[in-house]
Parts: sequence; C-alpha cells; structure tokens
Amino acid sequence: MTTTADAVHVTAKDLHGHGVVFCPNPKMEQWSTHPKVYLDVAKTGEATCPYCGTKYVLDGPVPHGH
Repeated sequence: MTTTADAVHVTAKDLHGHGVVFCPNPKMEQWSTHPKVYLDVAKTGEATCPYCGTKYVLDGPVPHGH
C-alpha cells in the first residue's frame, strides 16, 4: 500500500475478503479515523471512501476470482 497526493495505491496482497480494502487504513493518523467501511476495489479497479473521500486504486491485475 502506497499513498500519493491523489490516492492510496493497493495491490492484490493488500485486499481483504472478496477484493476489498477498508478505510480508514492502518497508515492513517489516529485523529482522522471514522467508522470502518469496506470498499470493493476489485470490481472496477478503484473506490472512494464515502466518509473521508480517500480514493483507493488497485495497481496490477485484479485477483483471480473477483
């Protein structure tokens, strides 16, 4: 998982369950937390958190079976 100015970039190894990431992610600072939400990045290759607006982008191929 890497963070750039415009998005958090994730790879297949960062995904949980069926192609999802959760936000807030472990690299976020404590003050900026909100209720944990699961975002499906495998479906389209990206997702945006409805609470904080953080954009997650899947780098590389979509994992098999998603």
